[in-house]
Amino acid sequence: MRHNVLSDLFSLIRCPRALLATAVLAALIGTADAAAAPQRARPPVTPTGTLTQLSGNAGCLRERSEPGEGCTSVRALRGPGPFVGSQAVAVSPDGRNVYVAASKSNAIAVFMRSASTGRLDQAPGAAGCVAAGQASGCAGALALNGPNSVAVSPDGRNLYATTIGSDALDTFHRNPSTGALTQLGGGSGCIARAARPGCTTAQGLGGPDVVAVSPDGLNVYVGSFAGNAIAAFSRNPQTGALTQLPQPAGCIVNTPTAGCTTALALAAPEGMAVSPDGTSVYVAAALSNALDLFSRNPSTGALTQLAAGSGCIVDSPMSGCTTGVQLAGADAVDVSPDGESVYVTSFLSNSVTTFTRTPATGQLAQMTGTSACVLDTLAVGCSLGRALEGPEGLVVSPEGASVYATSFASGAVDVFNRDGQSGALVQKPRSPGCESSRPAPECVRARALLGVSSAAISPDGRNLYAAAFKSDALAVFRRATVPAHQATRKEGKSNG
Repeated sequence: MRHNVLSDLFSLIRCPRALLATAVLAALIGTADAAAAPQRARPPVTPTGTLTQLSGNAGCLRERSEPGEGCTSVRALRGPGPFVGSQAVAVSPDGRNVYVAASKSNAIAVFMRSASTGRLDQAPGAAGCVAAGQASGCAGALALNGPNSVAVSPDGRNLYATTIGSDALDTFHRNPSTGALTQLGGGSGCIARAARPGCTTAQGLGGPDVVAVSPDGLNVYVGSFAGNAIAAFSRNPQTGALTQLPQPAGCIVNTPTAGCTTALALAAPEGMAVSPDGTSVYVAAALSNALDLFSRNPSTGALTQLAAGSGCIVDSPMSGCTTGVQLAGADAVDVSPDGESVYVTSFLSNSVTTFTRTPATGQLAQMTGTSACVLDTLAVGCSLGRALEGPEGLVVSPEGASVYATSFASGAVDVFNRDGQSGALVQKPRSPGCESSRPAPECVRARALLGVSSAAISPDGRNLYAAAFKSDALAVFRRATVPAHQATRKEGKSNG
């Protein structure tokens, strides 16, 4: 037997042609087997930034007195994200909780967030909300009439809320385990424009609309819509208690006021953002149709409006300011994570405008050509957007690949790709470009978005939460994130 095998082997070696034929035959057999084997289907790739509303009642939370749309029924959620108030939703830095300012409930609703699904649940009793007069079984709070904006400190210890009906700024301690809120006591829990029981007083708090905390956690700033002012506070990192900065740094006003600094184009501030490096503060002033630029002193927290025409960008010529385009009713403002771009929604212009930022100085320049703005109607100098009527809220994703605008009149969340190199925005094509509560061309129908006014994204970038004033609801979306192999690169070309 062994002799026969060896003979056959030597025969093949001596006959290369026979060996080649054998190899070809084996290759053909292998190819046929591969063709016959079932091919594993690749899952479809969802473009980064695309939103998908969670299914069933997980897709929205709605005030229990207003059932419908297949949402989860919750407490203290009437009138979330009022018309005046573009930052009614905040997610804690650890991603465990979502907070919503509900103006008609005179409350702040507290939700626990699932890190894996993004689903929200409300705890029973006082842990699930804080409200004036302990309404709806919530924990009680002072000066909480008409809350409109909320912000969580970077260390996650405190939540700050503006209350336009109380002309006040409220301070809460946050339980990191449960997310429950407890108002600070001893006069530290609320700072009001006028004297009221249990509160201290401060200047520049007439109709407070928006609140922002500096990245280092040392300062809190408030934009007051009716007072045409910015109030500046130092923050105690251990307790969260606030103290207004000494005069005249403690308040910045549109018209000369004793004890305050005067600024240009600061009528009705409605949006505010602090740059990631903490050196700049940007304010959208609705009645000035302006974006105001301030430098921040990291040591004192004091703000100084940039000089020589750099401190304000306005919709029409104004002495001391630079002229921009499509800034009528400037509403919300946000800064990209890399600190190189600033975006503004303008309610009356139906637009989102784009500015490049010089990190060293904080100066801004509006982009040119169609990159300068996205507009709801076709116009020279802007790109065309969809479902962009009355945009109020604005948020840039944590990795900087996407920008979202909430359009109050359209009842829509508009989705934009952001170019990581230039900062330019382009609305996603076709249905991924907008989620709408009403039938709209090339938009996805979504639930509970009537009067949507503000949104926030979880720190992991997986979920977007949008407050809808007319729906008395909070809509919950899953967000397609940047693939792991791309996340390590510097932001590059936009996806999708």
